[in-house]
Amino acid sequence: MKKKLLLIATVVLICVMCTVTAFAEAEEATNMFVGTFWSLVPPLVAIVLALITKEVYSSLFVGIVVGALFANQFNIVGTVDTIVSDGLIASVEGTAGIFIFLVVLGIMVALINKTGGSAAFGRWAQTHVKSKVGSILCTFALGVLIFIDDYFNCLTVGSVMRPVTDSNKISRAKLAYVIDATAAPICMIAPISSWAAAVSEYTSGVVNAAGEEISSLALFCKAIPYNFYSLLTLVFIVAITLMKFDYGPMKKHEINAANGDLFTYGKAVVTEEAEEGNSKGRVLDLILPIAVLIILSILALVYNGGFFTADSGYLNDFAGAFSNTDSTVALPWGGLVALVLTMIYLICRKLISFKEAMSCIPKGFIAMVPAILILTMATALKNMTALLDSDGFVKAALANAESLHNFLPAIIFLVACGIAFATGTSWGTFGILIPIVLSVFPAGSEIMIIGMSACLAGSVCGDHCSPISDTTIMSSAGAQCEHVNHVSTQIPYAVTVAAVSFVSYIITGFIQNWFIALPIAIVLMILTLFVMRIVLGKKAA
Repeated sequence: MKKKLLLIATVVLICVMCTVTAFAEAEEATNMFVGTFWSLVPPLVAIVLALITKEVYSSLFVGIVVGALFANQFNIVGTVDTIVSDGLIASVEGTAGIFIFLVVLGIMVALINKTGGSAAFGRWAQTHVKSKVGSILCTFALGVLIFIDDYFNCLTVGSVMRPVTDSNKISRAKLAYVIDATAAPICMIAPISSWAAAVSEYTSGVVNAAGEEISSLALFCKAIPYNFYSLLTLVFIVAITLMKFDYGPMKKHEINAANGDLFTYGKAVVTEEAEEGNSKGRVLDLILPIAVLIILSILALVYNGGFFTADSGYLNDFAGAFSNTDSTVALPWGGLVALVLTMIYLICRKLISFKEAMSCIPKGFIAMVPAILILTMATALKNMTALLDSDGFVKAALANAESLHNFLPAIIFLVACGIAFATGTSWGTFGILIPIVLSVFPAGSEIMIIGMSACLAGSVCGDHCSPISDTTIMSSAGAQCEHVNHVSTQIPYAVTVAAVSFVSYIITGFIQNWFIALPIAIVLMILTLFVMRIVLGKKAA
């Protein structure tokens, strides 16, 4: 019966599509899907399907197809052309630099594993970190230290801490959450990061009350204390860890992990057999490559921004160079140099031969194939929402809220959450909203800074929750966790922090002083967790 119904539905759909196609050219009517709520339907379809089917590849592809159908008003030929040209091919062209950087990271992880660096750190951590609380806090601390880029953060922290968290019976879903929660949120409050550089592109030319231009980096730094979602996420992780409190689907994963099942659903997402590693490997063989990669990544970012070029006007202006850089070019540049130096160091240490080093190249690439495939399809889906002018729909919706001046930061936070969740991109979201926010509020005012912070915080929040977010995907890859498991366990935690952040923005809209607002937000976050533990504990009893 199910097969018959599916066949009938397919035939009906084909007939409808053919009918619309036949009349599309004759009518040439205005596309009803462009610039309306329909523009957000394709990503919503992909998200719902991913959560229902627990299969991300087909869900993303269905979302792409729906978006292409809407963009072409169900014209079949145009739909296929849009999927291939404007979707998949355009997504590869736009993210080629990120793909290279991902492959480089995959190779470095394979090298470190092959030479025993990760195993050495695991042995050290197992000797010094002997509790679940210590393992999570160690993972948290490492995530905070690797602030330069969220991709680098996700993959490095995951590969280093997996042996430690596994030995202390922490579920892979919990590991993926901690990785994700210390990736984008940390980058969004770190002045020296690829995210700060991206934000700076949209905040140039802002003036204060005296008419003097405020530097992009200075504006970014002023916004940090009001970035409640990022800051409260860090408070949240430390609080639930010290309280030994879990809830929602994560609680089931943690209970199962304590009984020896780290995955609950599915298994480890690995594409190669685990490496034993060289027994001569030391912790330094892990720390040194990572340190070199961070240093060279920073140098590459400022070099690309013109820091070492006298003619560019950025010589000795570190902040200016960082705001002028292109991370999709700089990070592969720094990564490749770091990779070569790492290979030379490990070969000279006689931990690995040249032939073994070369064998790590395809292994690193293969390890990144699932992430690259999902990232390609997720970017293609974002391209579909762009064709449908979801930006215009959001701008119009936000413009109608200008009268709610003091409540506007909270509204901006919600709008940014919705866009980032539906599209899976923080950068695209604050790229859309920051120019609007800067034009809505008085130039250089405190409420303008609060509004911009709300925009950035909402972008991170939506990105954090979204199944099609590249950072969410990278976190799953870093923890070697089923992607749907990571998404389903993370959302209740992210929503809790988002709710407290929303209330905090309502309060801040009237107080407009971070010295008062930030402590209130932190207290609200901790009180919320204590109340939830009491309430959920009573229900369980």
